[in-house]
Amino acid sequence: MPDGLRNSLLFVGIGAIVIIAGAVIITNRDSTSGAGAVSENKNMPSTLTLSSSAFDDGQTIPSKYTCDGDSVSPPLSFGGVPEGTKSLALIVDDPDVPKQLKPDGVFDHWTLFNISPDTREISENGSAGTAGANGSGKSAYTGPCPPAQYEPSEHRYIFRLYALDAELNIPAGASKKEVLAAMEGHIVGQAELIGRYKRK
Repeated sequence: MPDGLRNSLLFVGIGAIVIIAGAVIITNRDSTSGAGAVSENKNMPSTLTLSSSAFDDGQTIPSKYTCDGDSVSPPLSFGGVPEGTKSLALIVDDPDVPKQLKPDGVFDHWTLFNISPDTREISENGSAGTAGANGSGKSAYTGPCPPAQYEPSEHRYIFRLYALDAELNIPAGASKKEVLAAMEGHIVGQAELIGRYKRK
């Protein structure tokens, strides 16, 4: 192959590589900035806090609040509600349900929405706002009750508190799925508290 043709082809090849590399960099940069913008809008820095005087984050939930006790809801405290919050929502679920019992592996223990943004606590065996349905279809709290014959024997119970910039236009008894769908685009803060329980 003549040197001139070889050099021309080499030049064209290098040029193509540079163009492709530049396109990849630009695409990645645009993609990252776009994701960052979405993330920043949806996950605004939140001062919202959620705690319980009955158990610390990541620790065991006392049996009083489970099916081995009175199955009453534990006391909860809210703090740092963002300015402009119009309502709060609380969802408690167990993501460790054996797939043999429930294909999606999740059981909903408590759903509350349209809680007043001025609310700073829910007392033991108390409630607030509008009750949605739990996994049994009842509009109430139901305590942890992991089946001992299945693994894992210890389950996590995730309490999630949401600050919203609107009240939700859904009826009492709405499912967790319906509440989450109604909240989409309205979350201005979120806090989480995890409890654990293993039946003796």
